This record gives sequence, C-alpha cells and structure tokens, in this order.
Amino acid sequence: MNTGTLWVSASPHGEDALGNRLVRALLDVSEAVTLRDLVAAPLAPLTPDYAAALTLRDVPSEKTEALSLSERLIGELESTRRLIVTTPMHNFGMPAALKLWVDYVLRIHRTFTSTPLGKVGLLEDRPTLVIVSSGGFHQTGESRQPNFLTPHLRAILATLGIHSVEFCYLEGLVTRRGAPDDMIAEALEAHPLMAWKSQPIAPWLG
Repeated sequence: MNTGTLWVSASPHGEDALGNRLVRALLDVSEAVTLRDLVAAPLAPLTPDYAAALTLRDVPSEKTEALSLSERLIGELESTRRLIVTTPMHNFGMPAALKLWVDYVLRIHRTFTSTPLGKVGLLEDRPTLVIVSSGGFHQTGESRQPNFLTPHLRAILATLGIHSVEFCYLEGLVTRRGAPDDMIAEALEAHPLMAWKSQPIAPWLG
C-alpha cells in the first residue's frame, strides 16, 4: 500500500522559497516525505536513446541511464499516496526543471495509454497540491499576466491519472517581498491548505 507524500520542488531559492516554507508549515514532522529537489539535484537532459524508447511498449531489458532515471522518478510517484509540487511561474509557465521532470514521468505505455477517446492515465489518483509562486499577479490584482502553468500542469497530471488537484497561488512576491510571514499565514488559513493539514487522505479523493 502506498504511503507518505512525494514533494517535488522546482524553486531555485531552495529552503528560502516561500512555497517551500509553506509546505514545511503544512507537513506533520512524523509524516514520511520523499523530497525530489529538481534544483539542488538537477535531472540530466533527455538523450536520443530515451526519446527513441518513449514509444516502445516494452522497456528494454538493458535500461539506459535515462530510462533508469525515468523508472526511478515514476517509482517515487507510485510509492506515495499524496503529491505536493512547489514551483515558481517563469515567463508565464512552468520552469525548465519542472518540465524536465514531466518529460521523464509522462511516458506512453508506462504512465498513460492512448485510446480512440484520448489518453488515459495509468497511475492511481491521489490528493495533489500545487503551490505556485510568482513575482506578479495572474489570479488577482489589477495587473494580471498570462498563466499557462495551471492549465498545462493540470492537463499533465490528468494524463497521468491524477485528477484530485488543488492549486494555491502566492502572488505579488516582488511588491510583498518584506511580508513573507504574513503571506504564509494567509495561505495557511485558505482552502484547501487547512484541509490538507488536518484531514485524513481519503476525503480528498472524493
């Protein structure tokens, strides 16, 4: 039975990132957490042999380094019951580090299959929280910038089979640079964060 939480962090600010500070305030110290820090431990670029293997129904018996990494990252997803993603919004979308993780875990015949009606995820649904940090405003405020990260990542997770997804936005970090503690306190009072912290896993799956 899958247990614990997989936390995927794509922030270049590491422990000082507001999203990462928020996660540490949410998680129970006794909870089993697998941290995949995509900046502190960058993933290797995709290779030609990995690209060629993406369409294979059966993984080669002698796995390449890239395929082995892909299996390891997918295994982290398969072995945990909850997923947290903390990421900045870069140029209206997800940062390169997070996109590379996506390219390793989103594999046809492995984590999703293609049918006449569209792609179907092969992973179990699980409670998922995505915390997005941005210097400007895209959800609220007078000056709104485009947000391609949310629909893109939501579609990716759905393709994997993950539909129970909530997004939390930490906006205007440039103008509110001097009030990080206030922003964390405000976020902790907002839905769905308190539910994530205090409620059992099952209700999230509806």
